[in-house]
Amino acid sequence: MKIDPTDRWARWLAGGAGAMDFVTGLGLVLLPAFTLSLMRVPVPGAEALAYVRFTGVFVGSVGASYLWALLKGGPAALRTVFQVTMIFRGGAGTFTGVGVATGMFHPAWLAVTFTDLGLVAAQGWLLRKGLGRDA
Repeated sequence: MKIDPTDRWARWLAGGAGAMDFVTGLGLVLLPAFTLSLMRVPVPGAEALAYVRFTGVFVGSVGASYLWALLKGGPAALRTVFQVTMIFRGGAGTFTGVGVATGMFHPAWLAVTFTDLGLVAAQGWLLRKGLGRDA
C-alpha cells in the first residue's frame, strides 16, 4: 500500500510537534525555571512559577494530543487534531506576539510566536492538501 505524501508529512509534523510540546510541557511542570532558561526567557519570581507549571500542563496536553493521533494511526485522527490545535496555536502565537510588541513579554517569547504560527500555517497547508478528507 502506497502512503500519500500528505499523510507522510502530517505524520512527521505530528511527531515533531507532539514531542516538542509534550517534553516542553513536562519541563515547565517539573523544572519550570530550568525550562524557561533553556528557552532564554527571563524566569519570573517563585510565586509566578505555579502559573508556569499550569501552563506546562496545557502545553504538554496539546503535545499528547498530537502523539495520540499519530499512534492511533489514521489520517482522520490527524486531521481532527490539526484542526483543533490550530485554534490553540493561533491564540498562543498571537498572544505572545502581541505581548512582545507591547512590552509585556521579553523578545525571547517570539520563538513561541513563530513556532505556533508556523505550525498553524503548516497544518493548514496539509489540511488544504486533503489530509484525512477521505478517511
